[in-house]
Amino acid sequence: MELDAARQPGTRGRVVMLVDNAVNGDSRVQKIARSAAEAGWEVTLLGRSPDKDVHTWQLGQAEVRLLPMSSPLSTRRHQFRRSWIRGPLGYPPNGVAANRVQQMKAWQADLRVRRAELDLAAASGTPTGLRRQVLRAELLTAKVLERWVRLRRNQSQRAREARQRLDGPWDRLYTRFWQSVRGDHSWRRLEPALWDWELAFGKVVDRLKPDLIHAHDFRMIGVGARSVLRARSAGRTVKLVWDAHEFLPGIRPRRDDARWMPAHCAHEREYAVYADAVMTVSDGLAELLQEQHGLAERPEVVLNAPGKLDSLVDADESTPDLRQLCGIDGATPLLVYSGAAAEQRGMGTVVEALPQLGEVHAAFVVNSPSGRYTRGLVARAEELGVADRLHVLPYVPHHQVVSFLAAATVGVIPIHHWPNHEIALITKFFEYSHARLPMVVSDVRTMAAKVRETGQGEVFTAEDVADFVRAVRAVLADPARYRAAYDRPGLLEQWTWEAQAQVLDRLYSRLLPDRLASTPDADLTVEATSLSVGAPG
Repeated sequence: MELDAARQPGTRGRVVMLVDNAVNGDSRVQKIARSAAEAGWEVTLLGRSPDKDVHTWQLGQAEVRLLPMSSPLSTRRHQFRRSWIRGPLGYPPNGVAANRVQQMKAWQADLRVRRAELDLAAASGTPTGLRRQVLRAELLTAKVLERWVRLRRNQSQRAREARQRLDGPWDRLYTRFWQSVRGDHSWRRLEPALWDWELAFGKVVDRLKPDLIHAHDFRMIGVGARSVLRARSAGRTVKLVWDAHEFLPGIRPRRDDARWMPAHCAHEREYAVYADAVMTVSDGLAELLQEQHGLAERPEVVLNAPGKLDSLVDADESTPDLRQLCGIDGATPLLVYSGAAAEQRGMGTVVEALPQLGEVHAAFVVNSPSGRYTRGLVARAEELGVADRLHVLPYVPHHQVVSFLAAATVGVIPIHHWPNHEIALITKFFEYSHARLPMVVSDVRTMAAKVRETGQGEVFTAEDVADFVRAVRAVLADPARYRAAYDRPGLLEQWTWEAQAQVLDRLYSRLLPDRLASTPDADLTVEATSLSVGAPG
């Protein structure tokens, strides 16, 4: 344990970064960790393990450590009790329903084998009359009991599903009550599962004894703030940076949980005041955060921009060929969407447009190629008769992203109107730009304004298939015209991670001014750390 607290000699200070995912696929987190370590900070990045084991590896000079986390508090107490109103005949929620269903299946399997044995015995001339009558009685009894077990199991399932939903009048009343009684402390009642993050990460952070904690997004701000409070009470000076990736009230709310959004907003408000500095992904979000939390200073903006690709690419490694994976030649028009697969990302608009776009193909490079939503898009393409022109592909390694996407004809960003979509130039915007792809983007405020200003693409009305088709046809008619926008001096240079890494280092240095200055040859840029396909945004 003491080894955790031993700082490496010659470093500018120990930084512990906290993130609520498994790091892979989160390009912003990866770039920040690498860049800080390259600038001389000793960086340990703590994320959530996908299983029950601790996983560690090096990300450049930064250490990544994924911690196992159980989440028993995500199950509410009422879910352990039997529901006498919704399912009076249902089994108690202790696993007995699955046991009884399996018992019935085993009994019926045994009866089928016994019937086969009787058939064989009868064929050999052995009398089976009495045994066959007994078997018929058992088969009838099993059939009746199987229906009874199925009825009880179905009632149990309906009751369990209803109890998992927290969107009824009682839940809204419960939420308002605790908000009025406990204010920003109400999350402890409304979303106790937030404590699971503390219990998984808190002690590890304390053992590391950081000089600075960098908490990514809304779940980890609480873990970081509580660690800072414990350290300061022990006489150690620790600074807290809160990196807000999204505007929490602007996230698409969960339809089945009226408590989730109020609870997480309360949690964020309670701990945001402990941040010594706030950073975020866009100017628009910086303004919202300053207003929302009454921040004395405007948050620093660090864009999710790509870096140079050459220094991390292995000479023996080749980038996958996007067109080869799609089975098409270089002359076939190809639309590409890269990122998370979700309804609000507007991927359905692309599928609905394909019947009107002749020989155009579309590639979805997504985080969940076999997920439910993606499967639904493929099924819809089959109904429309365009399944042969829709290609669903997995992510590629982060350092291959831009070169991988560059094989497409057009990059599409058909996202719907949600508050977080309106205020930022999202990750895939920068990916497409560095791939020098003409774009077709929906009319979300910030991105549409930038595309109209630069001339790098066309804007269409979100969720309007006909207007999307118009925009795609306009770009395909003269793609060179839109690519020419990238020749403007300084346009792509301002959208590089090299520039963003310097903002990050200045922020750390301002909070810890007594630390060693960065060495003259320290490379703050981590040149080859580019974006992962499908990273947030």
